[in-house]
Amino acid sequence: MSDSEDHHFESKADAGASKTYPMQAGAIRKGGFLVIKNRPCKVRICLPRSRLDGCVVEVSTSKTGKHGHAKCHFVALDIFNGKKLEDIVPSSHNCDVPHVDRTEYQLIDISEDGFVSLLTDNGSTKDDLKLPTDDAILTQLKDGFAEGKDLALTVMSAMGEEQICAVKDVGPR
Repeated sequence: MSDSEDHHFESKADAGASKTYPMQAGAIRKGGFLVIKNRPCKVRICLPRSRLDGCVVEVSTSKTGKHGHAKCHFVALDIFNGKKLEDIVPSSHNCDVPHVDRTEYQLIDISEDGFVSLLTDNGSTKDDLKLPTDDAILTQLKDGFAEGKDLALTVMSAMGEEQICAVKDVGPR
């Protein structure tokens, strides 16, 4: 190879980008995200795994025991279905953390088959999202649409799944 040859690499985040990234278990905090049993979760509490310290604090780990690793006990909720999941991991080991994105779209229509039609930033439509399963969000969405309000929907995506997680009234249509 000669020095005159120029090599340029283009990076495209979507092309083969990983759905998760590694993070040391001891660095994960309450309110952070974590993958438990192959599901993206939000950490609710981190509990110590020690007979000496039984209090629940925001983040704590047990002291090293005879096997040499402090442990982190995570209690988390699946961000899409709300199920509670738990995991115990040595604090020095890596855990998978999901890439979680929130995107806001304008609501165009609600179809009879339970899907929404959304307007993207580039002017195209997104028609592959189902109505939310959360009753409060569903009621707010349907009532606002029926009243002719201009609604912005926040869509959370992680690990190949997407779900409407919030509705905001941005004024009348």
